[in-house]
Amino acid sequence: MMSLATPTSRPSRRWVLVVAVLGLAALAWWAWSARAPETGGGFRTGAVDRGDVRVVISATGTLRATTTVDVGSQVSGQMQEVLVDFNDRVAKDQAIARLDPAPFESRVKQTEADLASARASVNEAQATLKNAEADYVRKSDLAARQLIARNELDLALAARDQARARVVSAQAGVQQRQAAVDNARLDVSYTVIRSPVDGVILLRAVEPGQTVAASFQTPVLFQIAEDLGQMQIDLSIDEADVGQIREGLPVSFTVDAFPDRQFQGEVKQVRLSATSTANVISYPVVVQVDNRDQSLLPGMTASAEIVVSRREGVLRVPNAALRYTPPGTDPAAAPGAARGGFGQDLPRVADALQLDATQRAAFDAALAEVQERAAARAA
Repeated sequence: MMSLATPTSRPSRRWVLVVAVLGLAALAWWAWSARAPETGGGFRTGAVDRGDVRVVISATGTLRATTTVDVGSQVSGQMQEVLVDFNDRVAKDQAIARLDPAPFESRVKQTEADLASARASVNEAQATLKNAEADYVRKSDLAARQLIARNELDLALAARDQARARVVSAQAGVQQRQAAVDNARLDVSYTVIRSPVDGVILLRAVEPGQTVAASFQTPVLFQIAEDLGQMQIDLSIDEADVGQIREGLPVSFTVDAFPDRQFQGEVKQVRLSATSTANVISYPVVVQVDNRDQSLLPGMTASAEIVVSRREGVLRVPNAALRYTPPGTDPAAAPGAARGGFGQDLPRVADALQLDATQRAAFDAALAEVQERAAARAA
């Protein structure tokens, strides 16, 4: 019995060994194939479709009112009353604050008294002139009949001329006092601070009882936005991109307050005043924004995209297909490698799509431009 069992057990052990080896081989192949995509051995595919293609320049900026007016006081004094608060809507020439007018009204009374005195001086000078002219006429008649000496006539003439000069001086004094009265009355009107425009109060920097000193620099008491229905975004665009931007280009942007909403605008102005930050030159670009629903507020940060070019209804391939670089390839050492991988198969894909002459020319031009940019980045 023992001699018969030995021959049958050897083939069984061989099959077990073969199955084990095959299992290990299958496990190894599965592990290798699972790692292959990670090491670059596999390809990720994408569909060629037809749709719209945009070229955009991205930038961030700050929203602000189109026109903002700083309102201050033209006279110094104590704030008696503040008539508006933050976010209040105001009309042009509406009173928004009042200073204590008492010192200015007292100055008006003083200047009016000085004006009355100057007018009295004019009357006195005119009376003196009238008497001097009569004396001169009388002495002229006497001198003609040689009844008085010549020097008496000369004295009468000088007295008349002096009286005329006093009248002119007194009249000038009246004009001077009148100007002082006008200035004093104007200062009284300045005690009422009025809004210069229709708008919304953005800033109120004064309280009742506060002393306002209007010296060489007028203090800012209020800040008024003229119209929040139209706003602007101030963007800073790199000098490498500013050449593509022109007035009227469409702009789309988002703000953190409404992350799911896309707002629209357009380029209003490309300003010529360059700024340099860390040796990077940039230019201010102003974007006009329609804010009729008042959802956008001054000071919000906007993430904007300026659409510099757009094509509608064209064939599209994923950008990643044109930027594929095989693992282990050094673009700096081999610039041509930046155009390798699936990008080299795109001409054959174009052949398979059976494009017409116009489509193929546009396809080849786009591919050449992408390859040139990839080579430039690698250089």
